[in-house]
Amino acid sequence: MTHESVRTVLSGWLMLPALLAASIADGYALFRTIAWVKHTPAGEVGGLVVAALIALGLLGLALIVLWCGFFTLQPNESAVLLLFGAYKGTVRVPGFHWANPFYHKIKVSLRTRNFNTDKLKVNDQRGNPTEIAAVVVWRVQDTAHACFEVDDYKDYVQIQSESALRHLASRYPYDTVGENEISLRGSMDEVSATLREELQARLDRAGVVVEEARLSHRAYAPEIAGVMLRRQQAEALIAARKRLVEGAVGMVQMALEQLAAHKTVELDEERKATMVSNLLVVLCGEQAAQPVVNTGTLYA
Repeated sequence: MTHESVRTVLSGWLMLPALLAASIADGYALFRTIAWVKHTPAGEVGGLVVAALIALGLLGLALIVLWCGFFTLQPNESAVLLLFGAYKGTVRVPGFHWANPFYHKIKVSLRTRNFNTDKLKVNDQRGNPTEIAAVVVWRVQDTAHACFEVDDYKDYVQIQSESALRHLASRYPYDTVGENEISLRGSMDEVSATLREELQARLDRAGVVVEEARLSHRAYAPEIAGVMLRRQQAEALIAARKRLVEGAVGMVQMALEQLAAHKTVELDEERKATMVSNLLVVLCGEQAAQPVVNTGTLYA
């Protein structure tokens, strides 16, 4: 694999006056020589003059080629230098530069970019159709990898992001069933961290750093959304009932213990059972209880 090497080139502001002075001097010398030849009889023009004209003309062509060596880089932009197919380094310093005019310069942006995946319909760990999408924040770190290890690093990021997202959805259920279970819906931080790690492993080859990856959309597919919503509502109702019963049992137990501790009333087992039944009805009922005043005894 070709790894990036940082290359230092000449400042364009240093080469500009030098090439400008050389071009003016060559043009002036060529003009003066041609003017002298025009005013000189043909028989007096020697071989040295002809050679000088050819040399000045070739120098002018060389200067024109050298003028092609100037290039500029914006902040967070780099230039990959190639000489007849061979990698010669990467310029990362922004500004006005000059390099060998025969270098082929491939500009690569180093800015941080966002990529929003399309909504993908996949099956979660339990086989339920799920819609999922993600946001990937990335930037190019190794320009040599980005240019030479993959055909198009932008398309590579897009394809690998969607592939990693599909694989992620198949590893986790959309929603939890038991406690401490990681799910797409309830464990955003854990799932996003897993997505980022998998994406980084896939994009290392392209010289790309994944700064952040997170889910931007997750939902059941429309064809089962209604059924799954009713299931979620049922599970929520069961969980609420469970907490309600646990609280009611605790309150009944506390009431019996305090009555026994303070010796407020002596209750036999049958009276305790009746009291527990009444308290549970009051505490667990969905509607307010209607009290009934008993003017007799429990056995009447």
